Amino acid sequence: MNRLRIPVFDLHIGDQLTEDIYNSFGLHLLSAKTTINSNDIAYLLKHNIDMVSIEPRVNYSEDQDVVSEIADSSQTDIFIDSTYTDHSSYFTTAAFEEAISGIKDLFEQTSLHNHLDASSADASFIPLITTVKMEKDVVALLLSLNSDDDYTFQHSVQVGLISYFIATWMGKTESEAKHISKAGYLHDIGKSKISKDILIKPGKLTDEEYEEMKNHTVYGYELIIGSMDDEELAIAALEHHERMDGSGYPHGKKSSEINPISNIVAVADIYSAMISNRSFQKKKDLLYVLKELYRMSFGQLDPYVVHVFIKNMVPNFIGKKVTLETGEIGTIIMINQTDFFRPLIQINNEFIDLTQNRELEIQMIHMS
Repeated sequence: MNRLRIPVFDLHIGDQLTEDIYNSFGLHLLSAKTTINSNDIAYLLKHNIDMVSIEPRVNYSEDQDVVSEIADSSQTDIFIDSTYTDHSSYFTTAAFEEAISGIKDLFEQTSLHNHLDASSADASFIPLITTVKMEKDVVALLLSLNSDDDYTFQHSVQVGLISYFIATWMGKTESEAKHISKAGYLHDIGKSKISKDILIKPGKLTDEEYEEMKNHTVYGYELIIGSMDDEELAIAALEHHERMDGSGYPHGKKSSEINPISNIVAVADIYSAMISNRSFQKKKDLLYVLKELYRMSFGQLDPYVVHVFIKNMVPNFIGKKVTLETGEIGTIIMINQTDFFRPLIQINNEFIDLTQNRELEIQMIHMS
């Protein structure tokens, strides 16, 4: 494979990595296929990375001159921790709120006219994808993007985002990933035809109400097919509650009968639901959620999709504080690739490999 092996000082903005980057302690820094921005370069310099491999270059822009400024600057830490973070957070939050507003309007208009405006869906969601796709700490990003709006709207945006990241991690093209993210964004559009009394009911649904709630999958399929004539998006709305073992709804499909895009949206749907506060359920601890997805990969969810999701989420735990069941507080130092849920942790001056200390269990990961 053609590639360039170059010093970090010679990186250009827009270069694409051909391999994962780890520091001298084995900490995962950047993933293969990452498109380099100025913050990435400063990040690599901070971790004393000397050489990286990139794809052959095609174009050059004036923005690439920022590399030398970063390399020569004594304010690199400030650049990373303040300037970039503040600006990134501001624009991401604004784009997220715009997407929330967009899906809310889309639900209202669809409910009123029984028709889905495809252009409105693109206008409100694609800018968010453009804003967040360079984010590295996806876990922190998803946990930080919360809104006071109705759960249904926030959930739709989160599922769209998570579907995009999963598709990207699976090696999909940018066009494919955006299409899959749109499937996630619209997966619950059928709820626009469900009574608000059922949607926002604080207690448990009656059997009759639950059966009507399950119809949102069929309603979503009908709306998308009738308005956009996009079979893949419609199928994702129809099948995101189907399960590999046939235990899902509305049709009890199994394994290969379920569309691959539906499998991606299903994982994103469950993850978003479990990390969010709902009228009848408090959000779950992040580690519990990932373990639950792992458990469901043995029969209910596509195991490959789940594995890709977990594999790319857990590196974001590095550097985070954890509470063990013993009450001790430690820091995650390295993820064990053979057992994602049993990392190497540091407690004071002691390093503990949880794959070797099976009696110790992580109770909670502190993401802030």
